[in-house]
Amino acid sequence: MKTVFAKPASVERKWYIIDAQGLVLGRVAAKVAAIVRGKNKAIFVPHQEIGDFVVVINAEKIVVTGRKAKQKMYYHHSGYIGGLKANNFEKVIARHPTQPLEAAIKGMLPKGPLGRKMAKNVKIYAGAEHPHSAQNPITLEL
Repeated sequence: MKTVFAKPASVERKWYIIDAQGLVLGRVAAKVAAIVRGKNKAIFVPHQEIGDFVVVINAEKIVVTGRKAKQKMYYHHSGYIGGLKANNFEKVIARHPTQPLEAAIKGMLPKGPLGRKMAKNVKIYAGAEHPHSAQNPITLEL
C-alpha cells in the first residue's frame, strides 16, 4: 500500500468563525492554531499548509483568568539601546484589541516560513463586523 500525500492545491479549505466574547485567551488561541494548522483533518501533515481559515470576532472582549490582566506583560523593543517597552494585558487590549490574541496564536504555530504563511489564514477583528461573509463561514462554538 502506498502512502498518500495530500497536495495543498487539492485540499478543500473551509472558513470558520469564532465569537471570542467572554472566552479565555489561551483556549481560543489553542483551538484556532489547531484549525489553521490542519490538525482537525485526517490528512494532517506537519510540513504542509492544509489548514482552514479562521475569522475571530469580538477580540476586544476576550478575557484572561486570575490576575493576568494586571500581571501578564507584553514586551517589544525599539531597536535602540534601552528601548525595551513593556505593557500589561489591560493596556495592550485597550490600545490594540487584536494584538494579544494574534501573539498567542502565532506563538502556537510553527516557526519559520510555514508558520508565517499559516498566520495569514487567521483574521482577527475587534468588533462583531467582518468582511468575510461571502465565504459563508461556519460558526464554531468553544
